[in-house]
Amino acid sequence: MVLPTTYTTALLLTILTMICWGSWANTAKMTGKWRFELYYFDYAFGVLLAATILALTFGQMGTDLTFQDNLLIVRKRALAFGLLAGGVFNLANMLLVAAISIAGMAVAFPIGIGLALVIGVIWNYVLNPQGNPLMLFGGSALLVGGIVAASIAYRTYAEHRDALRAQRAQTKGRRPPRRTGFKGIGLSLACGVLMGSFYPLVEISKQGELGLRCYAAGFVFAVGVFVTTPVYNLVFMNVPVTGRPIGLREYFTGTARQHLLGVAGGVIWAVGAIANFAAASAPKQVQVGPAISYAIGQGAVLVSTLWGLLYWKEFEGAPPAVNRLVGLMIALMVGGLALIAAAPLFAGK
Repeated sequence: MVLPTTYTTALLLTILTMICWGSWANTAKMTGKWRFELYYFDYAFGVLLAATILALTFGQMGTDLTFQDNLLIVRKRALAFGLLAGGVFNLANMLLVAAISIAGMAVAFPIGIGLALVIGVIWNYVLNPQGNPLMLFGGSALLVGGIVAASIAYRTYAEHRDALRAQRAQTKGRRPPRRTGFKGIGLSLACGVLMGSFYPLVEISKQGELGLRCYAAGFVFAVGVFVTTPVYNLVFMNVPVTGRPIGLREYFTGTARQHLLGVAGGVIWAVGAIANFAAASAPKQVQVGPAISYAIGQGAVLVSTLWGLLYWKEFEGAPPAVNRLVGLMIALMVGGLALIAAAPLFAGK
């Protein structure tokens, strides 16, 4: 299997992760009014497709243990943790997509992925201590501040938006629309708690001589995503977070473009994930480290926030106070990620 042989290569892979993880959700936004539950069937297939192709190509090259050989000797416990990681991530990611459908990328990612980052850094540091702990946990504290700022900003903006909608409805003699501020924040927080737990499970599946290697871990993880999607979607489709219940037959009413966008979203995410697994599995002397690799990869929160703010205009027309809170959120997130990324340079100090 192919692994990075220099620190620079490993770092570039984590940056690729950041771009992929911060951009895949654009495909969900681009599907328009296509329900996220239906989008997600194609997304799960895209994750499995990309993981399989990468495992059968890069996972078969080189002189190290190949993907297929790894699957032949791996312990059942490692397989179980790899599948569990995929299942935990999948539920978290579906909650994230649900939050995006209500609150947008500029809210769901800072709250959900920001919280996941804090939990994941702590878990990964406990499993594999690398980097200066004061910088890691100080950076995590700044991220928590960014999450709080994002929550207040969105809640304030939602109240402002709902007031305007109610005023318009009253003028036209209609019933005021439902308020959605708390629901978007709640879904994002639930996503964050689960999302912060999947990466340590991946690391546990990779431990020991008979554990999963990065490409096999990516494949088993993708199988976990694929097989749990119909189970979770059964709930989301019948007890939707927004809109009416829908049936499976509505999946077949989607356009080719909508289905391809779902597959593309899964492929983009999976490429970022396996790049991250490879960076964290590099030789010890050039390794970025699981905690740092995960943290930089989750810099996706800034990428996605910028997509939401600059491209999708999700806070357009917000009051000045909300814009100040958004600026504070970005500053805190940048500061927190910078401390976490620099932590390995000051290890032991």
